[in-house]
Amino acid sequence: MRNGRSIIIWLLAFLALSALMGSFQESAMKANADSLAFSDFMEEVQNKKVREVVIEGANINGKFTDGKDFYTYAPEDPEMVKVLRENGVKVEAKPVDTTVSTFWGVLISWFPMILLIGVWVFFMRQANSSNNKAMGFGKSRARLNENTKKITFKDVAGADESKQELEEVIDFLKDPSKFQRLGGRIPRGVLLVGPPGTGKTLLAKAVAGEANVPFFSISGSDFVEMFVGVGASRVRDMFAQAKKNAPCLLFIDEIDAVGRHRGAGLGGGNDEREQTLNQLLVEMDGFEANENVILIAATNRPDILDPALLRPGRFDRQVTVSNPDVKGREEILEVHTRKVPLAKDVKLSVVARGTPGFSGADLANLVNEAALLAARKNKHKVTAKDFDDAKDKVLMGNERKSMAMDENEKKLTAYHEAGHAICSLNVEETDPIHKATIIPRGRALGMVQQLPEKDQYSYTRAKMLSRLIILMGGRVVEELKFGEKAVTSGASSDIAAATNLARSMVTEWGMSEKLGPVLYADNSGEVFLGRSVTQTKNVSEETARIIDSEIKRLVEEAYSEAKRIVKEKDKELERLAKALIEYETLTGDEIKEVIKGHKIDKSAESPVAEEKRTQSSIPEL
Repeated sequence: MRNGRSIIIWLLAFLALSALMGSFQESAMKANADSLAFSDFMEEVQNKKVREVVIEGANINGKFTDGKDFYTYAPEDPEMVKVLRENGVKVEAKPVDTTVSTFWGVLISWFPMILLIGVWVFFMRQANSSNNKAMGFGKSRARLNENTKKITFKDVAGADESKQELEEVIDFLKDPSKFQRLGGRIPRGVLLVGPPGTGKTLLAKAVAGEANVPFFSISGSDFVEMFVGVGASRVRDMFAQAKKNAPCLLFIDEIDAVGRHRGAGLGGGNDEREQTLNQLLVEMDGFEANENVILIAATNRPDILDPALLRPGRFDRQVTVSNPDVKGREEILEVHTRKVPLAKDVKLSVVARGTPGFSGADLANLVNEAALLAARKNKHKVTAKDFDDAKDKVLMGNERKSMAMDENEKKLTAYHEAGHAICSLNVEETDPIHKATIIPRGRALGMVQQLPEKDQYSYTRAKMLSRLIILMGGRVVEELKFGEKAVTSGASSDIAAATNLARSMVTEWGMSEKLGPVLYADNSGEVFLGRSVTQTKNVSEETARIIDSEIKRLVEEAYSEAKRIVKEKDKELERLAKALIEYETLTGDEIKEVIKGHKIDKSAESPVAEEKRTQSSIPEL
């Protein structure tokens, strides 16, 4: 329709331009010719000064013998042609074309009216367009993705349990009567819960792809507007669209943006958001058994959702999408490396073992960074070294080789990181060291990485106390080797991490003998002290003082133990610090060789070190 209107507008513009050009051409022709009275014309003919004429009705155009043009208008004179012939004038006659002149005459005469009508139609359409936009403000912003590339469960790896739970939804969308015959009722809503990057959106698209049904997607923030009632209107329109396209799948990402607990927060809740949530609850209750619309939502904050959303009859099934295990990580890497040419030294099983805690998005980013690094070096295939460098970049940031450190700062950084490493090798329970470096990366001047030997889902008290000792190792070495006045701000992140860990041990995990197994913190890890957000005081002043003293005790005990270890292992510390100054980066095996007093050869890496280079680590100390 819009293309048709455009064609009409351009056609009218062309006709108007043609009319103007025709009138301009006629005017130009007359401007180059002399106008003669008919009597003067006949006199010039008799004087033998006219060479030729063209007669077209009453219009006469001709040329003098000297080549000049002229034009005149003749009355009905039957003797005119005879006189012309007697005086040797070449005569040419043409019929009068009344069609063209009449058409252009009418068009030119009506052109002002046509122009006014065109302007009026233009402004009316603009007004209608504005009204349509205003009326469409409350329309749903759900996008129908049925024409995009079809995604199936083959494209989703590392979430076998989640896929099994969603198989029923697929079967229902394919054949609803299979469940209805036995009186079964498929869940109306499925809530996907998991950390960011675990593939919740991908799973929802795969369900639609497996069932071969339309897939509507919308974000929870698309419902929230500053105008009251707009969000609720969009919810109604969204469900109306879904019912028209049934059977279909409706996916709401980040539902916590609109489904947050009602009445929570300082000063009460948000009226517009709560109206939107109420409308969502009503629409979910309004589903009929034969409508064949499945609602899937995703969130990484299920703890803040309103309880009414999670009751049976609405989101009555929760599917947990967690970070993949080592087998799942290998499968995810296989999916993301389908179109990536890999060298023979790349073993995805080794890369998977070295990436504990990585989500699917993290692994996709790792593969992409490795491919980019290989392309920068003009390689034809991605090697294990590229994966190792990409992993270091993802975890620690780019190497800042252009950052110039003087010898004193380089020496202090080397001793600081050596302190972390020595404590790590001499505590009760911790992960093996993977790499130590004094090359600046990201915001850190240096770091020590530790590699978990397997996926870990919980941590013992002994391991957390060991972690506190390792964190304090850097500051202890600075004081012992350079004096209290030379202590730097380099341990700020270590102190913050140690304090937060000790606070969690005391207030959340019940690891304080004085306070016992009692929770003193909320779900976000904030201690209920003094004036909280809800102005509620949940602990006494005496308990608050005990919490502070217990946190300080844990950190100070770790500091004392780190000082003892550093003093006992002083020779090993010196060897390691000097090796870091010389080589800048050492692997875990090289560190063990250095502290034994052995020399290392950095020109050729051992097979063990090469394998460990393709593995990852937990965050730096």
